[in-house]
Amino acid sequence: MNKLIFLVAGLVVLLIVSIGVAVSVGEPVALGEVYRVLWYHLSFGQGAVPDETADRIVWFLRMPRVLLALLVGGGLSIIGAAMQTLVRNPLAEPYILGISGGASAGASLFYMGFLPPLLSKALSMPLAAFLGGLVAITIVYLVARSGSRLSVARLLLAGVAMAALMASITSFVTFASPDTDKLRAVLFWLLGSLHNANWTMLPLPAIVTIFGLLVMMALARPLDAMLMGDEPAHSLGVPVEATKRVLIVLAALVTGTLVASSGAIGFVGLIVPHAVRSVVGVTHRRLVPFSFLAGALFLLWADLAARALLPSEQLPVGIITALCGVPFFLVLLRRSDYGFG
Repeated sequence: MNKLIFLVAGLVVLLIVSIGVAVSVGEPVALGEVYRVLWYHLSFGQGAVPDETADRIVWFLRMPRVLLALLVGGGLSIIGAAMQTLVRNPLAEPYILGISGGASAGASLFYMGFLPPLLSKALSMPLAAFLGGLVAITIVYLVARSGSRLSVARLLLAGVAMAALMASITSFVTFASPDTDKLRAVLFWLLGSLHNANWTMLPLPAIVTIFGLLVMMALARPLDAMLMGDEPAHSLGVPVEATKRVLIVLAALVTGTLVASSGAIGFVGLIVPHAVRSVVGVTHRRLVPFSFLAGALFLLWADLAARALLPSEQLPVGIITALCGVPFFLVLLRRSDYGFG
């Protein structure tokens, strides 16, 4: 218990410091001024009135990007934990299993105007991304399943194939579009970017991510049981198939919404849950909230690194997460004993 309290306190302090650092980097704003602006707005104007220029930079320009990074990083991490439990293997995550690719394809088809007009009127970009992700993970799951067994090798191969298929669909619709402005925007967005974050786009990702977190916490005990296998979980009274369907829909919902907001950012859901599991164990009542906090911090610092590497450019954060995630995935794959044991 003391260890957990120490970890929680450490993560909270690190989160507060990280937010201040992330907001202050760029056109420099002193850390003291950053926290003064934040306190002024969070206290509903009860604090000292900040400098007008600093207020505009901190609150209106940079804070939405920081909050979106926290939401996307935390959301992708808990969905990574969900997928790893679903297949009982730490190699699973939304990007590798094709969910992010499906969501990107759905969002691109909608954004570039390649859907039938009647269907386009009934959809929005988050909904199109959700449906794309749902189709992708459903196909991957059905291909990998043989009777009551789930082949991990087949799952990974199906995920890679589905990701490639969805990437080809996305590439086709982007290059087939005559609108060059949309083409540039989509190509940059597909690499994963938080550059266009603003206050108006935050409510939906926040609601969906928090909803996903609450559902995962509510399913903590069934998820713990499912790590032992379908039959032991069923003998403990867990509705295994219903829980799997909930996890699949939840993964598509959260991933689709986040992809619609920030593009396809890969490997967050692979790295973070695996690292957190090595510290707090496999119990989901601990794993889920710690993964959320650690994932939020991971993506916040990845975005900070992207901004620092090319200060004059907007380097997509997906490049940084891939540079971290691919070696991690290869090392994990190389281990002969990878698993939850």
